[in-house]
Amino acid sequence: MPMNRIPIQDTTDHDSDPEVVPLYASRRKIHPRVAPGLYRNIRLLVSTLFLLAYFLTPWLLMDGRQAVLFDLPARQFHVFWFSFVPQDLILLSGLLVFAAFALFFVTTLWGRVWCGYTCPQTVWSFLFIWVERQLEGSPQQRVRWDNTPTPLKREGRNLKGLEKLARRLGKHCLWLLIALATGATFIAYFYGARELVTDALSWQIPLIGVAWIVFFTLATYINAGWLREHVCIYICPYARFQSVMYDADTLAVSYDPNRGEPRTSARKRAATGEDGDCIDCTLCVQVCPTGIDIRDGLQYECIGCAACIDACDTVMDKVGYPRGLIRYSTENELAGQPRTSWRPKAFLYGIAALLTLVLLSTTLWQREPLRVEVARDRGALYQEVSGARIENSYQLRLQNVSNQDRDLRVSVSGLPEVELLPDSMIHLPVGELLDIALRVQVPAGALEQSNTDIEFIVQSPDDTLRIVRESRFIGPRN
Repeated sequence: MPMNRIPIQDTTDHDSDPEVVPLYASRRKIHPRVAPGLYRNIRLLVSTLFLLAYFLTPWLLMDGRQAVLFDLPARQFHVFWFSFVPQDLILLSGLLVFAAFALFFVTTLWGRVWCGYTCPQTVWSFLFIWVERQLEGSPQQRVRWDNTPTPLKREGRNLKGLEKLARRLGKHCLWLLIALATGATFIAYFYGARELVTDALSWQIPLIGVAWIVFFTLATYINAGWLREHVCIYICPYARFQSVMYDADTLAVSYDPNRGEPRTSARKRAATGEDGDCIDCTLCVQVCPTGIDIRDGLQYECIGCAACIDACDTVMDKVGYPRGLIRYSTENELAGQPRTSWRPKAFLYGIAALLTLVLLSTTLWQREPLRVEVARDRGALYQEVSGARIENSYQLRLQNVSNQDRDLRVSVSGLPEVELLPDSMIHLPVGELLDIALRVQVPAGALEQSNTDIEFIVQSPDDTLRIVRESRFIGPRN
């Protein structure tokens, strides 16, 4: 018995038994039509800006370095004016929390606008569909080609079949080229764009780098070229839990059944006086990238791209009906009730996102460009050295988390005639972590107490940076 079928009752002929339930349906390939209109233009603009930002950002320079670079071997992460180290992981956690609350807030108000306009899966899928349309023609042509065998599957020579083979081969080559550019660009954020090109031309890219480029190339090619709507329907978790954030006042792509039903053609409506504006042209289904019928109501497969709105508005214009049969609307509006502006859930999501953003911004604003830690050597209280002097040992840890190299000098204060060894200028490159063993000596006669507070001062030669850390100096009891 096939693995995809479960018998409800034991029968001899499973294939002819009407009570055998399939566990899954075979994929129906979707060839969405183009629906010109306002929302398509918005999606094209957003997608173009998204793609330009993705492919061009690795080539931006700032202070002689790549503006956005996640340098894993050096454990340095540069994002425009900021540089981060692994100790700043808490900031990444805060950024993810902010992104989650912001997504929840936007979804509660406007539905799946993220999925329909800015999600990378949507952007690359529509890009691959555009390539497919340029090489293979209209959806009707692609459907005909799907239903005809290629020259490799039939005897004899067929020019139409050869054309189909050539066009589809060209389509997949372009898909792979776009996927390769996508994968290489993603690796450039970690490897360095200029270094990646230089090493590629000289065949010096490490094997691990080649492996990651191949991985992301195949991932892009499979997700955007083959899986497409299956990623949104079956793989993406957001499609599953979005209903938790929806309510009766969430703006979503909706069909107005009060106005559209009963469905009838424009000619029949004129003859019979039917009230339904929907002429059952099914264009809203033909342009949907996930293949759903929006007239069946809100469905989790809907990504909110509004292609059905553009298609329906075009049809309404042609038959002389008002636009808006399919539109962005809410459940309350479709039921004839006013939309409620005040909603506790949306308010709480917005407040949480705002507080997280304020906390992150404040942390970044007050973040010191230099991490300084001072720890006294606990292995020995003090040492008596030549010249009747008392010495304490300390461990100084410096880490440059700014976006520029630093020249620093360390000094100590809090005791008379105090001396710091070694006393020399320190050069600290960007992201560098440096541990320095320091010794502090004081004449025995200068100590008035056995336990004295002192201060370590780390400053730049021009005094634009000055950081003070407190510690203690231990000496003999009087």
